[in-house]
Amino acid sequence: MIGVFALQGAFIEHEHMLSELGEPWKEIRRREHFTDGLDGLILPGGESTVQGKLLKEEGLFLPVKAAIEGGMPVFGTCAGMILLAKKRANDPNSYFDVLGVTVTRNAYGRQLGSFRTDLAVKGIGQFPAVFIRAPYADRAEEGVEVLAETGGKIVAARQKNVLATAFHPELTSDLRFHAYFAEMVRRWQSTTTN
Repeated sequence: MIGVFALQGAFIEHEHMLSELGEPWKEIRRREHFTDGLDGLILPGGESTVQGKLLKEEGLFLPVKAAIEGGMPVFGTCAGMILLAKKRANDPNSYFDVLGVTVTRNAYGRQLGSFRTDLAVKGIGQFPAVFIRAPYADRAEEGVEVLAETGGKIVAARQKNVLATAFHPELTSDLRFHAYFAEMVRRWQSTTTN
């Protein structure tokens, strides 16, 4: 079962993608929704400072951080990437700090700076990426696999059980990023059940 954080942001679109793939999911809004039956987590796009505040107010922040640090796969898109990054160039807040990149919030400007482009994504191929008030990463630590770049900036990365994109795969009809994440979840499930 994949937990989709439904505190704020574009979570419904992630749920549609998982449903199309036949992957079971449930919405996470409160501490009691975050149960032992979860095998993966999705942190959707939205407003990272609001999401970070709500995660703490709902008592979700510490158990989620512990689960990610314990190996549970997590997929963050846009704001989710900001929450997962170890460093934020223009945000003094501290969040999960589990992905060894330095991100810049709203790096492409306001809503008018939103755009679409085809990206070459390692392990996936050409992907129709949708950027909306998106971040990017300009530095990656050792151990971070850069999956995609545009304009010399990192827009998709993976480090062990952490997958993040600056763009919104859930706003396309292309299921491959969610299928990639579902495979990460299956591999983790196989190690925890043996």
